[in-house]
Amino acid sequence: MATKKRVLIIDDDDDFRSSVTSLLESEGFEVAAASSGHEGLDRLRDVHPDLIVLDIMMEHVTEGYAVNQAIKFQPAYQEFGGVPILMVSSITETPDELFSRAGELDMIRPDRYLTKPLDIPRFLEVVKRITSRN
Repeated sequence: MATKKRVLIIDDDDDFRSSVTSLLESEGFEVAAASSGHEGLDRLRDVHPDLIVLDIMMEHVTEGYAVNQAIKFQPAYQEFGGVPILMVSSITETPDELFSRAGELDMIRPDRYLTKPLDIPRFLEVVKRITSRN
């Protein structure tokens, strides 16, 4: 029997976490959730996710970018640097559009970016494609 792929959802919206957890579990994923960037970073070692679904605006307006940067570039999270990050936000502009002149854009750019409200079929397609690569 194949091992279930694990997804860590980091989002401060209780309804979003709950609905996406139910959706992904119904598709056969094992799901863990965190309500803040700090909690998400703390949960990484327990969960060992195959994918991280990350919001941008939580306790701070750009918290998701900081979490993305920490996972990808800080030595404390080095073992998780290769875990794909799917950023999901109500901000319609991608990081490339918002920070087009930033020299360090690679430090905050997620692997994929989708906007809320979610297009459920598209979201599932992206999640399945990303997790099938691992």
